[in-house]
Amino acid sequence: MEYNTDLPPLIISEYGRNIQRMVDFAITVEDREERNKVARAIIDVMGQLNPHLRDVNDFKHKLWDHLFVISKFRLDVDSPYPKPSPETFTKRPDRVPYPRNNIRFKHYGKIVEDMIQKAVEMQEGEMKDTFVENIANVMKSFYITWNKDNVVDEVIFEQLQTLSKGKLKIKEGMRLANKSDLQTRNVQQGHSGSGMGNGMGGGSGKKKKKFHKKKFQSQ
Repeated sequence: MEYNTDLPPLIISEYGRNIQRMVDFAITVEDREERNKVARAIIDVMGQLNPHLRDVNDFKHKLWDHLFVISKFRLDVDSPYPKPSPETFTKRPDRVPYPRNNIRFKHYGKIVEDMIQKAVEMQEGEMKDTFVENIANVMKSFYITWNKDNVVDEVIFEQLQTLSKGKLKIKEGMRLANKSDLQTRNVQQGHSGSGMGNGMGGGSGKKKKKFHKKKFQSQ
């Protein structure tokens, strides 16, 4: 009995041991025309084993590349595509630069900074004042979530001024929501986002039928 642990490792395990053996056999075929026929037959079997790859661009091209990889680039056949080199698969990919955003206050994140920049670009008026107030409430909510502590509105206003570089004006008499209201709002948003119920207390939205006891009168 053969055990996989005693056999050579598979080059591309997704195709299985039989494909590996077929490729190894193709390498030994001396007649070039016959070897080409064997290679094309192997390609057909590889495609049938992986039908999900048919939706991938250059489906056949990928199969031929895999064929050469499985053969460790020893298979000499006439491919309809340029034969890949071993360096193509051993070369390390280019390093993807990590986006570096200098976020002033980490607990607010980049989205709040983008919102503030958007508010700066808005025209003065009631809509802008409302938007600034909403941003301040979001900041206060994030602050409480991050620090697990209450915060006075003046701290939020000061940090809002810092992030906007003094370009946003705080409307006189502006008062933000208190801690309990913000926490309740966050909980309600969490329930509504979870898909449970209709967002109002997590219920199913259906009214329960009321059952009334029947009165029985003696006849």
